Order: sequence, then C-alpha cells, then structure tokens
Amino acid sequence: MNEARGSFLPEPAVTPAAQALYDDDIADDGFVWNLSRLWAYQPETQQKLFALMGDAVAPGGLSARQRGILVTATASTLGDSYCSLAWGGKLAKSADAATAAAVLTGTDAGLTEQEAAMAAWARLVARDPNSTTPADVEQLRAVGFDDAQIFAITAFVALRIAFSTVNDALGARPDGRFVATLPPEVRAAVDYGRRPLG
Repeated sequence: MNEARGSFLPEPAVTPAAQALYDDDIADDGFVWNLSRLWAYQPETQQKLFALMGDAVAPGGLSARQRGILVTATASTLGDSYCSLAWGGKLAKSADAATAAAVLTGTDAGLTEQEAAMAAWARLVARDPNSTTPADVEQLRAVGFDDAQIFAITAFVALRIAFSTVNDALGARPDGRFVATLPPEVRAAVDYGRRPLG
C-alpha cells in the first residue's frame, strides 16, 4: 500500500454521487474522509447501507448514546480502529471520554446495567454469533429490552459488522486530522487495527 493512500485501493474517478459524498464531508468536517474516498467506488451502496442501519435500529428507539455504545463495542471487538475512533469520539460527546474509553477496552465503567448488557451482547455477536444462547437473550430481557428491541439491536450490530468488514478488508486508515481532535483517553484505548494516516 502506498503510505500516502487511505486504503489499499486508489481513489476512483469522481462521479457526481462520489462528489456529493465528498461535499457532505467538507460541509460537515472540513475535509474528505478516507472512508468516503474508499466508498466512492459505490456511494449509492453506502447510502443504502446507512439507510438500512437507520431502518433496522428505529424500532428499538435507541438514543445516540446507546447507538454509540453498540458501535464502539462492536468495532473494538472486531479490532476496527477506524470505527472505534470515530464512534469512541461520538460516545465521548454523548457520555464522556472515560466512559468511551471503558467501552473501547471492554471494562464498561460508567455504563448502566442495561447499557453494559447491550455492550456485552454486541461483543458476543461480533466475536461469535453462533455461540449465543437463550440465556444471553434472557439477560437482555432482564434489563428491560423487549423482543423487538433485541432484534433491532442485533440487526444494527450485524450491519455495522458488514460496514467494518468492507473498510478493514480494503485497508481503510483512520484520518489523522480527525484522530488528533479526539480525547486522549479515546486515542490511548485504540491500540489495535490500522494506524491513522497523516
């Protein structure tokens, strides 16, 4: 891989759909993310995947903090540094940096009992979905999730795994300029996966 490149693939020719992706990044963050340069190969697929994630999680009525816990627990279990850093940063904003670091490292300090159960489920699904048992599902019910919410949580985690798999397999590297803005606790907790670029 060229060290100046944000993934294993060169940036594709910029189509109108890819340019829209880039324009959104610049409007929101002031730069084009390495992930966007990778997904420029199929920006419509990324949009549909994100819409599907939204559809999957909507019946669960999950808050931004809860979604942050799910993605952070999932990404860290997979060893996905990109999503761990991005969502660890989001979780630090909706909770605090120490809580985000705790989810990234699997200690879950600062989480409620319900949130810790949700994080444990996300890790189990990410690590080995065939190892789940009725008792694991019962633990989610015991902390207040109904069956529709359990399905929504699981579908959301599975779709996040799909997104991470594409990014990681094709060598997407976290954006250094974004990583530099993260709390030190979050940066220190992510000592796995691909290193930031720049």
